[in-house]
Amino acid sequence: MVQLGRRTSALMERKPRPFDEKRTRGPSRPSSKVLPHTAKAGDPYYIGDVYDISRIRQEYDKLSFKTPYLDYIDRLTDHGWSHLRYLADFMRITTSPPMWRFLSQAETTERASRVKVAMLVIHTHATERYDITDLDHLKHVLEIKDKDHHDVIARLFVVEDLSRDLIEAFGSHLDVDPTFFGGHISDYIWYNTRDPWIEIPDLSIVSRQKSHFNIRYAQMRYFRTLRSFKKAREEAATFNVLRRVDRDGNRDSTDDVHSPDIGLVRSKMSFWVRPQKNQTSDPLVGILLVDPPITEGFPLWGGYNSLTPCPSMTDDSYVARPVSRFVFEETVHWIEEMSREEVLSIPRDPRTLFLKPLSMVCSEWILLIKYAKTRFSQLEWEVEDPNLRDSEQGLSPTLEKLHTWRRRFPIYKSIITEILDGIIRREEFPGSTGNMLRSLEKDFHMLLSDLDEMHNRAERMMSVVTAVLSIEESQKALEQNRSLGRLTYLAALFIPLSFISSFFSMSEDITKLTKTFWIYFAIAIPVTLLALLVTRYSHNLNVIWKRMIYRAGSRLIEDP
Repeated sequence: MVQLGRRTSALMERKPRPFDEKRTRGPSRPSSKVLPHTAKAGDPYYIGDVYDISRIRQEYDKLSFKTPYLDYIDRLTDHGWSHLRYLADFMRITTSPPMWRFLSQAETTERASRVKVAMLVIHTHATERYDITDLDHLKHVLEIKDKDHHDVIARLFVVEDLSRDLIEAFGSHLDVDPTFFGGHISDYIWYNTRDPWIEIPDLSIVSRQKSHFNIRYAQMRYFRTLRSFKKAREEAATFNVLRRVDRDGNRDSTDDVHSPDIGLVRSKMSFWVRPQKNQTSDPLVGILLVDPPITEGFPLWGGYNSLTPCPSMTDDSYVARPVSRFVFEETVHWIEEMSREEVLSIPRDPRTLFLKPLSMVCSEWILLIKYAKTRFSQLEWEVEDPNLRDSEQGLSPTLEKLHTWRRRFPIYKSIITEILDGIIRREEFPGSTGNMLRSLEKDFHMLLSDLDEMHNRAERMMSVVTAVLSIEESQKALEQNRSLGRLTYLAALFIPLSFISSFFSMSEDITKLTKTFWIYFAIAIPVTLLALLVTRYSHNLNVIWKRMIYRAGSRLIEDP
């Protein structure tokens, strides 16, 4: 691993920040245990909704807290780019703005100074990696000029998580479009009308002029217990960017042991390339943002397959994948393993730098769809075999699981369509004369086709489950009617007995009835039998009576 030398000039020294001396908001609980938009976090609109002035900005403006890139974003926010307000608030507290009241002074300082970057210097014949873990080092690297290195094709900064220091350094040194960072800091799928974190898509004519894009996907993780799943959610709360772990809704399956949980980690990747000016020969500079890892649990089924075929038995030159399977290390590994053809195509199409990361995203989607098919097969077994169902609730849990997947499939389809239309099929890209990402178009088409098939399958299963539930409800109703019929027989049995007993008890001297017990039984038994017969055949008697009335009415009409 090669390390660049560090420069200690006055320019690189970090100045003390106002919030290091005075907190803007008192903490109530450690934020590592609190995620926004949970019952524990409370109302997220205490920071102000989209129609209010940002309360975070008001507090920090009192402290004269300014940095060049943040000041630039504030000016844009005040002059028409109002949706950058959420990014500005993120930079001020260096994490998701609804976390503001939960941050202590020490944690705010720690979060703001997080730096984990791998700079990949891509040469014609090799790729060098430089790990950067502090701000001064990063600033020094950003000021390096590659004009003396004629074989340098590109410099790519792979960044894990985001912090205020990282955004300020990259933004001010490379003049990065703020919407690049703004599209990466949150994981929302739907919005309310008051949300200040709303992300509104650009017009196509605007997006074609941008040299960046953000893509969404989901990582699948296996948790042995519910407690392990909860630890993973708490771990996600320690990220600066907002990432959450959703339950798949299929827990307590009879086919898995230890009552496991499967978590869907909402994830994003974002890619930016500095536009080339005047067709200069300077190396390309790019930024790739990836998510921090969830270390709790395991990648489902061990994770996605390798992006390359198995090497020959006689080939010992291959490089093994990282054991950790964390996104940061995996991304760096696969970019370092780019073929010579791919490296040489970077000047013609800068998006080639994103080819391997996009392949990782596609592989994660393949894994998710494979898991969905597995769960669907289990649901079909539950419908087919009553022994696999809950003894008390029947098919109701199956229907709930089915509803969960039925709701998710349209969301997944929209995400895949966004990737296809907005990234893979996009021919116009600054500095590009080709489109290397087209090589993945067939794979994403297959994903979309699988999602369509799964959605249709869910609709068919919904009809079947609903029909089976209706049949089961009808059977329960019949069983209840039989129970009521038995009660009717009992009533028919005891009512005559009670009546006769009451009738004979009208005498004041009960001893006078000793000789008439046989009369009681002689009368009670035939009356009881008659009552049972009437109860049993009351429907038939009613039908016969109606027929008799009908026939009598017909004769009256025929014989005037």
